[in-house]
Amino acid sequence: MWQPLSNFPRACDWSPAEGRSQSARWEGPQSRPARAPAGIQVGGWRGAASGQAGRAGTRSAAGQPRSGESMRGDHAARRRALQPLPPLLLLLLLLSRAGALHPDELFPYGQSRGDQLLQEGDDESSAPVKLASPLRFYEAQFSYLYVGTNGIISTQDFPRETQYVDDDFPTDFPAIAPFLADIDTSRGRGQVLYREDTSLAVLGLAARYVRAGFPRTAARFTPTHAFLATWEQVAAYEEASSRVPPSEELNTFQAVLASDESDTYALFLYPANGLQFFGTRPKESYNVQLELPARVGFCRGEVDDSKREGPYFSLTSTEQTVKNLYQQSNLGVPGVWAFHIGSTSPLDNIRPATVGGDLTKAHPSPSLEQSFGPTAAPASAYTEDDLDYYDENEGEVEYPPGEPGDAWNGHSSIDTSFQSKAEPRPLGGPASPSPQLTASDRPLYPKAESATLDPQTKEGRALGGVDSPGLNGRVKASRQPGTRGPAPSEIEGDSLDPTRGAPPPYADGGAPPSEEGAPSAHPEGKAVLLNYPVPAHTPPLGRGRQVLGVEDVIGSSTEVFTYNAANKETCEHHHGQCSQHAFCTDYATGFCCHCQSRFYGNGKHCLPEGAPHRVNGKVSGHLRVGHTPVHFTNVDLHAYIVGNDGRAYTAISHIPQPAAQALLPLTPIGGLFGWLFALQKPGWENGFSFTGATFTHEMEVTFYPGEERVRITQTAEGLDPENYLSIKTNIQGQVPYIPANFTVHVAPYKETYHYSDSAVTSTSSRDYSLTLGTINQTRSYRVYQNITYEACRHSPRHPAVPTTQQLNVDRVFALYTDEERVLRFAVTNQVGPVEDVNECAAGSHHCGPNSVCINLLGSYRCECRSGYEFADDQHTCVSITPPPNPCEDGSHSCAPAGQARCIHHGGSTFSCACLPGYTGTGHQCADVDECSENRCHPSATCYNTPGSFSCQCHPGYRGDGFQCTPDPSSGLTPCEERQRQAQAQHAAYPGSLPHVPQCDERGGFLPLQCHGTTGFCWCVDPDGRQVPGTRTPPGSTPLRCGLPEPTQRPRTVCERWRENLLEHYGGTPRDDQYVPQCDDLGHFIPLQCHGKSDFCWCVDKDGREVQGTRSQPGTTPACIPTVAPPTFRPVPRPDVTPPSVGTFLLYAQGQQIGHLPLNGTRLQKDMAKTLLSLHGSIVVGIDYDCRERMVYWTDVAGRTISRASLVPGAEPETVVNSGLISPEGLAIDHFRRTMYWTDSGLDKIERARLDGSERKALFHTDLVNPRAIAVDPIRGNLYWTDWNREAPKIETSSLEGENRRILVNKDIGLPNGLTFDPFSKLLCWADAGTKKLECTLPDGTGRRVIQNHLNYPFSIVSYADHFYHTDWRRDGVISVNRDSGQFTDEYLPEQRSHLYGITAVYPYCPTGRK
Repeated sequence: MWQPLSNFPRACDWSPAEGRSQSARWEGPQSRPARAPAGIQVGGWRGAASGQAGRAGTRSAAGQPRSGESMRGDHAARRRALQPLPPLLLLLLLLSRAGALHPDELFPYGQSRGDQLLQEGDDESSAPVKLASPLRFYEAQFSYLYVGTNGIISTQDFPRETQYVDDDFPTDFPAIAPFLADIDTSRGRGQVLYREDTSLAVLGLAARYVRAGFPRTAARFTPTHAFLATWEQVAAYEEASSRVPPSEELNTFQAVLASDESDTYALFLYPANGLQFFGTRPKESYNVQLELPARVGFCRGEVDDSKREGPYFSLTSTEQTVKNLYQQSNLGVPGVWAFHIGSTSPLDNIRPATVGGDLTKAHPSPSLEQSFGPTAAPASAYTEDDLDYYDENEGEVEYPPGEPGDAWNGHSSIDTSFQSKAEPRPLGGPASPSPQLTASDRPLYPKAESATLDPQTKEGRALGGVDSPGLNGRVKASRQPGTRGPAPSEIEGDSLDPTRGAPPPYADGGAPPSEEGAPSAHPEGKAVLLNYPVPAHTPPLGRGRQVLGVEDVIGSSTEVFTYNAANKETCEHHHGQCSQHAFCTDYATGFCCHCQSRFYGNGKHCLPEGAPHRVNGKVSGHLRVGHTPVHFTNVDLHAYIVGNDGRAYTAISHIPQPAAQALLPLTPIGGLFGWLFALQKPGWENGFSFTGATFTHEMEVTFYPGEERVRITQTAEGLDPENYLSIKTNIQGQVPYIPANFTVHVAPYKETYHYSDSAVTSTSSRDYSLTLGTINQTRSYRVYQNITYEACRHSPRHPAVPTTQQLNVDRVFALYTDEERVLRFAVTNQVGPVEDVNECAAGSHHCGPNSVCINLLGSYRCECRSGYEFADDQHTCVSITPPPNPCEDGSHSCAPAGQARCIHHGGSTFSCACLPGYTGTGHQCADVDECSENRCHPSATCYNTPGSFSCQCHPGYRGDGFQCTPDPSSGLTPCEERQRQAQAQHAAYPGSLPHVPQCDERGGFLPLQCHGTTGFCWCVDPDGRQVPGTRTPPGSTPLRCGLPEPTQRPRTVCERWRENLLEHYGGTPRDDQYVPQCDDLGHFIPLQCHGKSDFCWCVDKDGREVQGTRSQPGTTPACIPTVAPPTFRPVPRPDVTPPSVGTFLLYAQGQQIGHLPLNGTRLQKDMAKTLLSLHGSIVVGIDYDCRERMVYWTDVAGRTISRASLVPGAEPETVVNSGLISPEGLAIDHFRRTMYWTDSGLDKIERARLDGSERKALFHTDLVNPRAIAVDPIRGNLYWTDWNREAPKIETSSLEGENRRILVNKDIGLPNGLTFDPFSKLLCWADAGTKKLECTLPDGTGRRVIQNHLNYPFSIVSYADHFYHTDWRRDGVISVNRDSGQFTDEYLPEQRSHLYGITAVYPYCPTGRK
């Protein structure tokens, strides 16, 4: 009968490699003893045969006493231990429940397991860990690993954490990141452990996870080594504070890298409650409450000296995707994620696992949902009560598709628990106490006795009347009330009743259903033992069935697999198959031959090292040379190889013309012998060492540009009695015609060969030139090579031999002479390590139009660009026919293309939007007259054009029309220039009524100006600007214009004292009476004298006598002035650079304000500079007052709001210095001379005059994290964002704080940046949560996405048709086109640190339009 599944041990409970059957311990979050019950099969090894046997004494991992023979078979036993299971069976066992991963179910770890402990700290990295066997990461091979505190593993030492921990992928170095964040293990807050492991328990568990996640490509994956890194109860970095206790949020997670000789897979494990924080704050965030989500993924790093960005793979981008790590999975076990990260075969990027197979095929009736118990619901069945809330923009795990054809069906587990016959209870019900297969049981399987082969299907079937679920089992839903799991009586195969016979073979006699494309687990004609779960007792075998390779008699105490030694081939009987220069070695499953010292080969064929070798053979072919068919049969081929230097000479006789001439470029015909007998660098092996003398070499060669294709097959048939290699060559296809007398030159080349079991592959491209006299033509071809041979499968492959080698061909020679009728090839070869050549960068690839070249190790491949796909020839990229698009086929109803743009939403839906410069519904658009908005400089003329406008400076001025300055070369004053312009305008437009300025005799503006036509008068300043409030209608009393009347200043102390004394003296003092002497400003003159006498003295600024300065007659004391003389304007501060004229950006970067000029809308990055250095400050919000040319900013470090004029020499001035905690966003209303700001510490929005007076709190309720703020002075609206994580929103009100309402609260995450464009009337925001830049009209309608792939925006501003935002991932300023949504440029300051606020400085005040 079936054994209760509660008897299953866990991989962490018992380590067979340690030879213990009891009391094996492991260290985890909760260490505890456990033992393996007797009679349980652990990963293919056998436990004790019975309970008595389990107590008989110390046993080996196989359940038998250790002996010399069993020790010699350890490696083969390991291969048996990791025998692959059918993919669906693996899934059914792994997907036994949907409960989250328990901490006990991590791979075993702890210092008693051999783990090394990383030094505690904030930014620590391990010493290099030398791997016993190199692993593959992407296309490269690495022998060392480093483990870092910050949740990351690398193949090289880490830079300082400031260079990567807050940045997004890609990193500059290779990275394997299960949880990249700013982690700190100081003060005993957690630990990081790591080790390399080869124990069967670890390798077996890793193999099962990998096979379940990659059922098609890794069904037989058998790892030889694993590397484990565990972060246990680690904390996020926090600033030390005596007032705030450390956070109690701690994380536990694990990364496992499992590899064999050719492939590496990564497993990331996140147990339940193991992730308590989902990101960390940047150290430079200061008082700004900002948290960056952890990064999870992989990065190849910079791949060459040119710092070219390598491929990378990212799994998380938002906080919710980090939460998904322990709630979801890509192989069906919540909290477990698997990835294929390296291979000897081309692997352009990381491949995530997908739940293998189509589980719905195993559950045809009833519906799949009914096959799940309450604890085994699929991931898609979770509700908001089960998962943390997230919206549709954040909830998806972001990674590209996995294996071709695989579909992740979203099912996290399937309840496959079975009941014991002794305890008949329904399964899966809420109250069912029946033990179920938990995640800790996943590595191990039920008791198994033996396996059979169906003689008709050649497939293994479990004994006992129940098909293995991986083959044909189908589970029906229980129909018992209150249950949803399968009942034992409803398992197909009649019943679990052991008294019933085995089910009949398949009706059609074919193979049972299996996964399409999965490699066969049991090749034709070979008996394979499958450790499938089977009943505890075996019924009599049905007719025609037999057990192969297992014990014929199975007693009650021998319930495990055993091999029958009588069926194994041994050296004793078969050593004659080895070469006379080889020795024979027995292995657990058979024997292998190995060449003796000073010989090389595959053991069955061995040749002496350094000796010359010969090859004899025949060549046949059916060729089309150009358009001429040519046939030849069994012409002679002879080759001679100089073994000690790798030279190979090949001669083929009597190939008829024009075929012989056309075959000259095909050096691979003779190149095969160069590879076979190449000179070997130390540690590297030539082809004969693998293949011996029996193999098949297949080539496909495609010539360019004509794309002629030829196939060449060379079959080696062994060594003749003289040790000459015999080979047959067949050539079929078409080759380009080469005229007679042309010679062929092939340059030296390098080929990369990829080695796997019994196969070698290579792909390369070669150029060749055809020359005749002065004629020189260059052509090329691409060659695909595949070499298959029979390798001895019983011995492990030598770990020192790399799976990728490079053949260097230094000299290539090809010649044909009509006289001899002999085609000759000569090559010099050496095999060694791979030195990659980037064909894509060198331009030596042959990718066609509309394709992209991707460099691979030793080769390259072509991929079609977006919108294209390969044609039937798999080479040409042709356009993919798109679905009907109304915006493209003209069936839309939008205004003409010059006025509006059509926005396609998929299918036949679209919307219309007027282009900038037009207004309307999008279906009808009218031109906006920008000239009515005074967009140009007063000394410029505005010309309105459809959808746009232009400005041109008046004659006598120069500039771009937005900023005009007098041209000194004209000799005219500004008044005279304007006078001439007005007269010219009136002459050009007779209907216009311009004001013609009146000038005085010096060319200056008369203080009183009157319009000659309307009769209105007004006062002007010396620059001709109207003085506000002075305009009067016709007939009014003329104003008194000009310089203002001098005001009477108050009298000084000196003047009052003088007046008092003069009054006391009667108005006229005597010569001996003292009267204070005052200067023109009323200050005491430093030298004072008594009347008209010569008695004088010095006084201070208050008129008091300076002691010791009174002189005698005839001597005048030298007195120092007491009042500083008037000074000229101060020179600029040394740390301030005055800005240039024109439009530019100002951005806040910590302790400085940067200046970035614009040329049109392009960033003038070479002219960027620091405008103002503010040591000790952290500038966050920033805005500009265009009227007084003042920049305003908030300082979260000083808790102040300050300003500074852009006039050279101006000093910063603090305008608000109290009542602030964390002032962030800032907006200036230049019309009303008012500023508005947000305070995320006080959760307030306040207003004040620009000098800080008349301060008023507008809002202090219903705010959680207010940040950005923007003002629309024309319409009198105020806008602000609140990035409250629970309910983010964008609100609006009047400038007085009235009519407050929510404008946007759907589909937003972290709205950091906000800007209002007065020209387009659009309110736009940058969202660091959704990664989108969106805009809406001021009333919240017309919302549209401009760009949906932002990194981490902080602040944003609009200018013309562009947006400019600061980005915390790039630490720079990014520009985005408003119309196309495309990124157009970026500026990264030399000093890398986070950028905060940004604003645009116009040369004029924008007026916008209502």
